[in-house]
Amino acid sequence: MKDLNKISPREITPASVYFNRRTFMKAGIVAASAVATGLIYRKLNHVGTATVDTPVLEGLQTSATDTAAASGFHATDALTSFNDITHYNNFYEFSTDKEAVADAAAKFETTGWQVAVEGLVRKPQVFALDDLLKISPPEERVYRMRCVEGWSMVVPWAGYSLSKLLEQVEPLSDAKYVAFESLMDPKRMPGQKTTVLDWPYLEGLRMDEAMHPLTLLASGLYGRALPPQDGAPIRLVTPWKYGFKGIKSIVKIKLVATQPTTTWSAANPNEYGFYANVNPQVDHPRWSQATEQRVGESGRRPTLKFNGYEEQVGSMYAGMDLRKNF
Repeated sequence: MKDLNKISPREITPASVYFNRRTFMKAGIVAASAVATGLIYRKLNHVGTATVDTPVLEGLQTSATDTAAASGFHATDALTSFNDITHYNNFYEFSTDKEAVADAAAKFETTGWQVAVEGLVRKPQVFALDDLLKISPPEERVYRMRCVEGWSMVVPWAGYSLSKLLEQVEPLSDAKYVAFESLMDPKRMPGQKTTVLDWPYLEGLRMDEAMHPLTLLASGLYGRALPPQDGAPIRLVTPWKYGFKGIKSIVKIKLVATQPTTTWSAANPNEYGFYANVNPQVDHPRWSQATEQRVGESGRRPTLKFNGYEEQVGSMYAGMDLRKNF
């Protein structure tokens, strides 16, 4: 493989396109993050120093490769290394520097974690983490992950379809959307002491998206429990959408009748839409989405519509104007 410290600048999305992801973010904070994004490919072999040694997941289930590939559960792309997945992270609650998140999150504790599932449901519940994880055995899901910034990974997640959790609380017919909320605790998440975003982090899905089998409530990766920098102890993964839809460290899930507020869309609605479906034909206002840089590889590759999951999810958006509903 080409020495990643010697990749030609022509092969890297210019640093300038990543500056100031949120138009009104405070000077300096995101500038540092932007530099890290634009220049990360210069030394992917030299990221973070935090040791990752989370518990091995028990009872991890895998599907036959051909069946899993057809369903979208198992991408056949080469996996991104464990080191890169756990040391190159967008998680502003800890740091806007991707290479600093692992160290900043290293002592994050999830003891006593609970997730409230409420709203338009017959049986609202507050789940202790252990009870949440027992709803269904963890399944290995190898998904492509495409960041809106123009880089991508292939991650072997572990978890179960979000629909299995939602079925436990029996959604009402009036529930049209699912809203998600991350932990708000500046003492444990020092990045929340800044105004780089409005806290807590919020996300949302349309009900059919939330119930889709590919939508994953993830509790692990590479056969181990999620490390803090990747969203411990529980996070959302929607592989056909840009990575910012994958809300981390979830504490609340609420079923609602109207489209919920989401953090990046509220911060800059002209650049970050509610749907955030991966679409190489709809550019970000400040950079192209036609290609991507796969972390750990040299050169760029074409970006696939719906991140390669069009066969599985495309029908949910039939008849929609995907430029308007970006």
